[in-house]
Amino acid sequence: MLRLHDTATGTVRPLELREEGRASIYVCGPTVYDVPHLGHGRFSLVFDVLRRFLEFRGLEVRYVSNITDIDDHIITKAAEEGRSEAEVAAEYEAVWWDAMDALGVKRPTETPHATAFVPDMVRLIGSLVDRGVAYETTDGVYLSVDRIDGYGLLARQDLDSLRSGARVDPGEEKRSPLDFVLWKKARPGGPTWESPWGPGRPGWHTECVVMSLDLLGEDFDIHGGGLDLAFPHHENERAQAVGLERAFARHWVHNGWVMVGGEKMSKSLGNFTSLTDLLERADARAYRLLVLRAHYRSPIEVTPSTIDQAEQGLARLDDMARRFDVVAPATGVTAAQAPGVGADAGAVTSFVEHMDDDLDTPGALAEIFDLARQAHSAADDAKPDEGRRLAVTAAVLCNVLGLSLAGAGPSLDADVAALVSERDAARAGGDYPRADAIRGQLEALGWVVEDGPEGTRLHR
Repeated sequence: MLRLHDTATGTVRPLELREEGRASIYVCGPTVYDVPHLGHGRFSLVFDVLRRFLEFRGLEVRYVSNITDIDDHIITKAAEEGRSEAEVAAEYEAVWWDAMDALGVKRPTETPHATAFVPDMVRLIGSLVDRGVAYETTDGVYLSVDRIDGYGLLARQDLDSLRSGARVDPGEEKRSPLDFVLWKKARPGGPTWESPWGPGRPGWHTECVVMSLDLLGEDFDIHGGGLDLAFPHHENERAQAVGLERAFARHWVHNGWVMVGGEKMSKSLGNFTSLTDLLERADARAYRLLVLRAHYRSPIEVTPSTIDQAEQGLARLDDMARRFDVVAPATGVTAAQAPGVGADAGAVTSFVEHMDDDLDTPGALAEIFDLARQAHSAADDAKPDEGRRLAVTAAVLCNVLGLSLAGAGPSLDADVAALVSERDAARAGGDYPRADAIRGQLEALGWVVEDGPEGTRLHR
């Protein structure tokens, strides 16, 4: 049984599903006003792996991740560039999906856009006002956190602790410094929608609570995102559901920071390196491998050195895939089906045990690299069938983690195939100068040439 750390309890506990055989997940998606940074890439990869593993366990997963397409940042950029908010959002949403596709992140089951749910947000806010949990001021509508039992749960602090040091700025009409805006009344510039409190637009914290409840229903299984969202964003989502007496997420999952020089990486700190820049400079799979090498709740450092180390690890896995002519199987293979496609049952069980333990991807990866090592050793000892079985197992498990391999060797045209055969014959006959000369010919044609017990291996 999968056990995950739950931010609400501060413990690793079994994932208890609302409906047997099905998992419902909501992950806060991007606000599309700029290119994504590496922290965005990390949360996307973490929850992609979680989703893939649940599917490997045989569950049907409904995965919802939103697009925030209206926000102060979007409005500001649109004004600066003389464009509409919709144009800005559309441009950077396209950049987002390009980056996700490059990383091999599976598209969500549904990708709700905040602007499509504004009428539902107005109705939710109205219900909170009617219940006396929210109140109107001259600039908007606010939630009164004093009316919410257990406010501060995801911050692991009580209300009095959170109040310490907080204050209401001069001119603000909030009753408490922790109260947060549900509806922002219209200001000059930017789009507005009609509401009982006049034209305006919803606050960020209201968007996700509406979209998650509308699409997944009450008591859905997992709400996830980066650790920076736990408080106040996720806490404020939860508070609105509590104020309406509606069951919200059963389990809260948050991944750790991406660090740069000891600080978390974020746009607000101005220290981010864009994900798009990384993807232009390095193998996209290297970032996935780097993320997998660390436990999802631990910080990771992304530097040229750590990316280079990940690429070296990829090279070892790719070498195995080429040597044994294996590719990852089609998606949809479950743990129960894996032995049927040639995977070693014991290795699959060990992998699952690691992943069941709060997504222990470092342990799961160690299993995969050990399988690759054993596969080479078996083949070197003239046990090709054993080597291939182990290599197939490694490929199956890589697929569970979304880690694609440069699998089967490329198809060769007749001239290249003839050169390979001639070179193998030269090596077998001890004519190494001729073998080296043919290597030069192949490299001039753009091939990377490797030698193995089975002969010449080519890849690009």
